[in-house]
Amino acid sequence: MRLMAEPQLASTPEAAHPLAAPIDLDAWVCPAPLRDSPVVVMGHGGGGAMSAELIEHLFLPAFGRAAEAQLGDAAVVPVGGLRLAFSTDSFVVKPMFFPGGSIGDLAVNGTVNDLAMVGASPMVLSTAFILEEGTALAEIGKVAEALGRAARAAGVKLVTGDTKVVDRGSGDGVFINTAGIGLIPAAVDIRPERAAAGDVVLISGDIGVHGVAVMSCREGLQFGTAVSSDCAPLHGLVAAMIATGADLHVLRDPTRGGVAASLNEIARAAEVGITLIEQDLPIPPAVRDACGLLGLDPLYVANEGKLLAIVAAEDAERVLAAMREHPLGRQARRIGSCGPEHPGLVTARTALGGTRVVDLPIGEQLPRIC
Repeated sequence: MRLMAEPQLASTPEAAHPLAAPIDLDAWVCPAPLRDSPVVVMGHGGGGAMSAELIEHLFLPAFGRAAEAQLGDAAVVPVGGLRLAFSTDSFVVKPMFFPGGSIGDLAVNGTVNDLAMVGASPMVLSTAFILEEGTALAEIGKVAEALGRAARAAGVKLVTGDTKVVDRGSGDGVFINTAGIGLIPAAVDIRPERAAAGDVVLISGDIGVHGVAVMSCREGLQFGTAVSSDCAPLHGLVAAMIATGADLHVLRDPTRGGVAASLNEIARAAEVGITLIEQDLPIPPAVRDACGLLGLDPLYVANEGKLLAIVAAEDAERVLAAMREHPLGRQARRIGSCGPEHPGLVTARTALGGTRVVDLPIGEQLPRIC
């Protein structure tokens, strides 16, 4: 951790010596969020270690026996002989409109994809809008239209909702919450704990696109190239993968915290080691260049239309073939494997033959990307 203080001009020769004057510790700042912060910081919403600690040490103890400890993308709920998937998500992306999508698209596709990651066919969604006083109705109308188009494209019904208005300055235009219900086929059992040594890690296409697309239209950032969000509903791709008859062990859409956060969560849940091959990672040049400019690792940048799949090695080619036949999986490829070494950790083999640890991010590299 690097501590920095505002420079002070020396008024006397004695004061010029760094140890001559008293140090004002209150003026020091830390560029990384403190893990023991007594207040909420942006890192608590980043999908990394701080988010996990907030849930584990604050929310779950407070909920007590009222809480079920399913912490995946969606909960699996048995109802009358059926298995339903249930998920909820909130969207606070800034700006509301970005290349390739909007907060309305995210609100539908984000929840649809959470349901798909347990193998469910999405059925119905709820929508709740939190509107800031003073926001132009025309802007809200554009968001609502985008949300409706996304729902129709995904084949889901919007069956209930809510609207609240907060004081000017208490929000940021439009925040949206969506919750969804889907039906899981009887033979499907997809969950992080099923990853096993010998499994193969697949990804459906280029990574880091959504996070860079959102950052590209924020004030003062120019990347010199057009990058559009990959926001899309993934349940059709998942259905094609299930139809192969392969036993899909784990699916995950790497949103907040990117590929790194998702794979770390899987590795810890299944107590396996996951090894990535850096040369096999599908990172578009525009994303690589933007991340180089911003000092980011593409593995930690959010995606909204990609999925990770962990399958048995003998099923990998069959699943890959099905993915590549689908429009959202044309660029699918193998990027790594699971093994008994370093259980609970994710590592990457570099082009130079070395190995680096790909740890769970502490906070958030790109605030408010979904």
